[in-house]
Amino acid sequence: MITAMELGGTKTVVAIGGSDGSLGEEFRFPTTTPEETFTTAVEWIAERGTPSKMGVAAFGPVQINPKAENWGDMLPTPKPNWSGFSITKALLAKFPGLEITLETDVNAACLAESRIGAAAGLENVAYITIGTGIGAGVLCDGRLLHGALHPEFGHLLLPRKAGDDFAGTCPFHGCCLEGMASGPAIEQRWEKCGDKLPPEHPAWDTEAWYLAHGIQALLAIAPPERVVIGGGVSQAAGLHEKTEELIKELAGGYFPALENAPYIVPPKLGQEAGICGALMLTGL
Repeated sequence: MITAMELGGTKTVVAIGGSDGSLGEEFRFPTTTPEETFTTAVEWIAERGTPSKMGVAAFGPVQINPKAENWGDMLPTPKPNWSGFSITKALLAKFPGLEITLETDVNAACLAESRIGAAAGLENVAYITIGTGIGAGVLCDGRLLHGALHPEFGHLLLPRKAGDDFAGTCPFHGCCLEGMASGPAIEQRWEKCGDKLPPEHPAWDTEAWYLAHGIQALLAIAPPERVVIGGGVSQAAGLHEKTEELIKELAGGYFPALENAPYIVPPKLGQEAGICGALMLTGL
């Protein structure tokens, strides 16, 4: 029995399926406290049997290194009550002997989009999600990118757009990419949620400006052949095209990866990218 969990900041998904990303059955519910969220998740799974493998795609920051003493622990996060909670201990308490593969939610989504989604067949891919926060998963030469922690794309410190004096919403850095361009940043800056703003609103020029500068940093470090941008904010009409136009202006003809058109695309798997990728983790 192969299972998966996508633990997001606002919603959690649990599923049964295959290591190829095929979904059998899934259940979606709000992410609340750690105890309540995991009780709901493991009860749903236990009703369907005893899993042998589970892929977990979690919001960060989270310790994903299986050699670390605190493997599976949530690290300091602005989400109340989650800092220090152990994902792996909570699952193993219910399912002793369970084989767990833990990744970030964005790395899992990147894996799925690179295999069966909008970047199928490519080995150098970035998946960016823009919602409550901003995160990115990176596939580099066919392998998911890690490091001392995992990519924290949303906390890049970028130059300000001319005339922009917005303080930013990140409790750690203020005006990092997440603080300037996440869903809450849009709402605080413009006093409306992004889905209430028309395509011609200046909010989207600002959004594309910060995204393009963040993607330029990716191009300079781990050049993706394609960038997939998902999440609720990304559904604004024309945002992908506007961002691609700006990144090409910033690049000045320097990065050959930008010759692949379209370069910045929406996810093909939509809201299923994370959970499909979590299932795929069990086959790595």
